[in-house]
Amino acid sequence: MPITANDPNRKTWIKTTPNTDFPIQNIPFGVFLTRDDIITIGTRIGDTAIDLGALHQLGYFDGIPLTDDIFLQDSLNDFISDGKKTWRLVRNRIAEIFDEKNNTLKNNKDHKTEVLFALDEIEMQLPVSVGDYTDFYSSIEHATNVGTMFRGKDNALMPNWLHLPVGYHGRSSSIIPSGIPIHRPQGQKLTNGATEPIFGPSRLVDFELEMAFITTDANALGEPIPIEEAEDYIFGLVLFNDWSARDIQKWEYVPLGPFLGKNFASSISPWIVTLDALEPYRTNGPKPLKEQLPYLQSSGKKSFDIDLEVAIQPANEKETIVCKSNFKYMYWNMSQQLAHHTINGCPVNSGDMMGSGTLSGPTPDSFGSMLELSWRGEKPVQLKSGGSRKFIEDNDTVIMRGHCEKDGVRIGFGEVSTKLLPVFKK
Repeated sequence: MPITANDPNRKTWIKTTPNTDFPIQNIPFGVFLTRDDIITIGTRIGDTAIDLGALHQLGYFDGIPLTDDIFLQDSLNDFISDGKKTWRLVRNRIAEIFDEKNNTLKNNKDHKTEVLFALDEIEMQLPVSVGDYTDFYSSIEHATNVGTMFRGKDNALMPNWLHLPVGYHGRSSSIIPSGIPIHRPQGQKLTNGATEPIFGPSRLVDFELEMAFITTDANALGEPIPIEEAEDYIFGLVLFNDWSARDIQKWEYVPLGPFLGKNFASSISPWIVTLDALEPYRTNGPKPLKEQLPYLQSSGKKSFDIDLEVAIQPANEKETIVCKSNFKYMYWNMSQQLAHHTINGCPVNSGDMMGSGTLSGPTPDSFGSMLELSWRGEKPVQLKSGGSRKFIEDNDTVIMRGHCEKDGVRIGFGEVSTKLLPVFKK
């Protein structure tokens, strides 16, 4: 089935700006609270939010096999469960409805009042109910940088790193949408030269520039997903700030890996951009440095050219862009991650989220964490407003953005913006 929604020549009757992240070729999916306090599933074109629940009830999806309440829910999980064919049919239909040549909704004032919302009339929610969340460690530059800091250049990569996508299972209950502030975490830390830990606020709160993909129901218990089929089970991607407390993490992670240093908060952008929308921006990822086992060998362009940036904005000050990176730097691609995740028969469900791991690039300005940008605090990052940062300070806001651009069409993710508040006190 062709992806007609991606037609680069298509124009919309909804007013948009030339550099919008959300042209009619994007059509992402999200969940929002309307001005009438109703939760609905929707999409967005330009700065206009579109209530898909209302659109469906008015008959605009006739001919597509959808349940009556598919968009009248507080998460996208059931819609995602309907599978790739349904996603494509719905997205193609939305593109038709809002095409500048289609007057059906355009000229129906009453229907438009029910369906269309300005962004200041809605409140974005978490788009999926995340049952399980896995975080990978798939940027070779990030893994090499961190390994060099703590083990030296000769032992930077662990022996398994070039053979499999390293990952761990995170905590889904602390995944939050953009705009929700978080508190500085507390925990045990081992200070320099000490032999016993102390308890207190983390002094080394950090961001991690990541993206995450959302899956559909993929396999039964015991059934691996072949790598050549993996993309059929990936709905789309979001921007992902996987917050870290480096001092807490360093003390606790041996032998079982990240725990309290990672599970206090993970922030995502609220609009899921589908894999179909990203199709024109495919590119090759890094070439394998070692021959991979057959179940991990992928062919074709399995990465995407997505420009990414991170900004730090102190309270009442201008922001400073501290990092510019790209999704294509990821060494282990999404198909490899999903194939590896399920090779032992682990089932994957609708709404599961898989983090890419920190997306660092080859140059210092493309490092995707403060740990790398400031090189463990040895090289403070200068801010436009004056001062500098080794790590994230109280009342700083971290903003991540991402977009693709080709042949005059820009597909973006909006942003994920999160403010770090002081330690929680009753």
